[in-house]
Amino acid sequence: MANNPVSTAAPGPRPAALARWLWGVALLVILVVAVGGITRLTESGLSITEWKPVSGVLPPLNEAGWQEEFHKYQQIPEYKEINVGMSLAAFKAIFFWEWLHRVLGRLVGGAMLVPLIWFAARRAIPAGYGWRLFALTSLVGLQGAIGWWMVASGLEYRTDVSHFRLATHLLTALFLLAGLVWTARDLTALARDPAARPARLTGAAIAVIAILFVQLLLGAWVAGLNAGQVANTWPAMNDHFVPEGIDWSDGAWMALTNDPFLLHFLHRWWSWVAALALLWLARTLARRGATGVATMLVAVVAAQMMLGILTVLTGVSLWIAVLHQVTGAILVATAAAGLHRLGRAAA
Repeated sequence: MANNPVSTAAPGPRPAALARWLWGVALLVILVVAVGGITRLTESGLSITEWKPVSGVLPPLNEAGWQEEFHKYQQIPEYKEINVGMSLAAFKAIFFWEWLHRVLGRLVGGAMLVPLIWFAARRAIPAGYGWRLFALTSLVGLQGAIGWWMVASGLEYRTDVSHFRLATHLLTALFLLAGLVWTARDLTALARDPAARPARLTGAAIAVIAILFVQLLLGAWVAGLNAGQVANTWPAMNDHFVPEGIDWSDGAWMALTNDPFLLHFLHRWWSWVAALALLWLARTLARRGATGVATMLVAVVAAQMMLGILTVLTGVSLWIAVLHQVTGAILVATAAAGLHRLGRAAA
């Protein structure tokens, strides 16, 4: 009986497998955003004062190691001006969240790079997608560098990190998340129809993105300046629609970018503009038959608005504020999916 010849042909493109991979990485990014929110809210971000991409994977393994890390932390302004007298046990608690955040960041990097190499070696990447997957993987590495740049801003002269750098760090993560979702949906469409073309951004989509970007930027600045704590009433801020306490002495631009009262006010009311833009998107999608993503978008917008109000009313309760940040990430992913559906007709 003759043996069947063994085929040596290389496997072809596998868009469905690539899409599943990117959806998995997107979930990891949302997890990193969640832990990043806990790290910020527990004031843990400056507990690790060095960037060690390889050896930093392991936390201190003995008492001497913990004492060395604690000694480094005691040299920075946050300890000297805010946490002086902190116990080693309390230091270990804040160290944990920053360490976990960094480890998860490395995990995202590995989850992008290793499969990318494997898929590339198997020639499983469809034509035209290699550059995009490489760019997304590179963005993860850039995000790590931005994270350290952010931490470095709080090690010498400040007791916290720069809210501008924090915003850059968070918005880069959300941009990565949107890119993962968009590319995964392109690949899913390609798996269903080999002739499918990538979705394109429409003019309406760009307008929605611009409105949402402003809200996300304001939210990041509010977070970085702890501006959520300047008022715990809603809809008025400390019995006023426009809050008292806005410092205009250094000019409108300085107030617009640095004043916690003004930024809190803008964030809570621009959210209605963002909500209306996203609800318009949901209505448009429903008319085009994409009722699933439209319903999801409406639900996430409603949840995010409610969590924002609860965050204020509870005086920035840790877990409600974390849910607000995580839901914000889910909102970005859902909006990206909706805008992708809108862009399929343009393609």
